[in-house]
Amino acid sequence: QVQLVESGGGLVQAGDSLRLSCAASGRTLSSYGVGWFRQAPGKEREFVAAISWSGGIYYADSVKGRFTISRDNARNTVFLQMNSLKPEDTAVYSCATARGGYYYLSASYDYWGQGTQVTVSS
Repeated sequence: QVQLVESGGGLVQAGDSLRLSCAASGRTLSSYGVGWFRQAPGKEREFVAAISWSGGIYYADSVKGRFTISRDNARNTVFLQMNSLKPEDTAVYSCATARGGYYYLSASYDYWGQGTQVTVSS
C-alpha cells in the first residue's frame, strides 16, 4: 500500500521560509514523478512544482524563483523549500506521485497525501 505523508507546514510571516517534506512508503519515489499541489479555501487545487523520475523540474510561474523542489532518494522523501513566502501562498499543500501525463495536471497523479497547512500572515 502506497502512503504519502506531508509535514513541515505551519504559521509564518510574509518573507519567512518553510520546508515541506513528503515521505513515502510502499513506493520508491526515485522511480516516479512527484508533484506538489496546493489548495486555498474556496479555490481549486493548483500545481506548485514537480520533479520527474529522471530529475526534470517544473514550477508554476507564481512560485518560480522562490520555491525549490528536491528529492532525497536515501530517505525516499521529496522536499519543497519555500522562501520569501507571501500571504497568497496560504493553502493546504499536498504531494502526489505521477502515473503519467502532464505534471501540472492533477489527473496525472494517482496517490496523494493528506496535506499540510501553510499559513502566511502579512
